[in-house]
Amino acid sequence: MNEQFTVPLNGLAKGWTRFSLFAGKEFFSAFGNEDVLDAGVKVDVGIEKSGDYLGADLSLDGFLTVPCDRCLEPVRLKVCCEARLSVKSGSYGGDSPSGTTEDGREIVCLEGDSAVLDLSQTVYDYALLSLPMRKVHPEGECAASAGRYISSEEEAASASPFASLKGLFDGK
Repeated sequence: MNEQFTVPLNGLAKGWTRFSLFAGKEFFSAFGNEDVLDAGVKVDVGIEKSGDYLGADLSLDGFLTVPCDRCLEPVRLKVCCEARLSVKSGSYGGDSPSGTTEDGREIVCLEGDSAVLDLSQTVYDYALLSLPMRKVHPEGECAASAGRYISSEEEAASASPFASLKGLFDGK
């Protein structure tokens, strides 16, 4: 649990409470993630309290530096996403199988009588999920030293020792 990302719910005023957090390299290292080489993610948080309802809106904006899938050199990728949460106390037996409420919010259940909302896991998950599946430099920007290991499919097919057998059974 990262103390900076915990929000005490007791004494929270009705209406909206807004504040900003910052997730740097140390934040991601605390999760044991060695793939995040550098980070700078600003997290804007808005918490709405109205009677028994408690909602949290998070907006993440910044960057994560991770190894390129092609050349393994660091590549800096944009992080930009939003999370909308509905906070419930105790175990929630809602009828929504998808885990969202009617207004499209993800349901977060607090354990027991917890009076603290920990946003660290949510920030970590949403930041990593906002990265593309293939984490690569733009075309032509990979490290020159890795270029000798990267080849196109045509080059790989012609360099294959079985390339001379292509067409053997085509009647030629």
